[in-house]
Amino acid sequence: MQRLFCALIMPLAILIAWLVVGAAVQAWSAELVTWTHTRQVGPFVIQANFDLAKYDKLFSELPDLQRELVRTLGIRPASSAIDVYLFSAEEQFREYTEHYFPNVPFRPALYVRENGQPGVYTYLKPDLDIDLRHECTHALLHASLADVPLWLDEGLAKYFEMPAAQRAFDHPYFDDAKWKWSLRLGMVRSIESLEQRTELADMDASDYRYSWAWVHFMLHGPEAAHRELVHYLAGRESVSSSAKLSSQVANAVPNASEKLAQHFKHWQK
Repeated sequence: MQRLFCALIMPLAILIAWLVVGAAVQAWSAELVTWTHTRQVGPFVIQANFDLAKYDKLFSELPDLQRELVRTLGIRPASSAIDVYLFSAEEQFREYTEHYFPNVPFRPALYVRENGQPGVYTYLKPDLDIDLRHECTHALLHASLADVPLWLDEGLAKYFEMPAAQRAFDHPYFDDAKWKWSLRLGMVRSIESLEQRTELADMDASDYRYSWAWVHFMLHGPEAAHRELVHYLAGRESVSSSAKLSSQVANAVPNASEKLAQHFKHWQK
């Protein structure tokens, strides 16, 4: 009889302990951050632990970002909500992300897909607008496509992180004199080399710069290059693909690396 009693009581005790621990974790999580202000603009649900009124103009631009991606890339608009979490201080952001995303290297802004739900995380800083557009570009791309190669994902995010009026002519990369000389000397990093980057840790500053450059070339250079980009992305809407954009661009635009260099040599307002 005593054994039967223990057999019945032990699972109940374990269940109660699990519930107590779970409640404690939830309480701790609630203490970690409390979202006090909310906005919804387009597909973005923005939550913050500070007053958002000062940033309403920035938030109002985010639906325009989605419309521009749809217009220039031919991708579908996001069909479900994208959560955006804004912290008032770097320390809060760091503590939160290290707790919930311990395997993600620290960065001042993150796009993370957790249990199928896309989320953008960053904190108040002078370049909040750039980081927010950058990470929201990632979120919109992944909301519409089954997968995006790392280099193209980052190249598109670097292009669209700037305000709309500055994307074509006034990105800070244009001010990099060393990079300009590399182009003039024909030292172009090819799409094939960028396609070998599969982890963020593999991407160096030059990879980001050339990823952006190829995106700029495909959006503002030969129509055939733009057409191949749109076609390539359309092929990744519902299924992952092993197709290489480098092959498609090479077929449509012979001597593409040379033409990339010429594109930037003559590009001006």
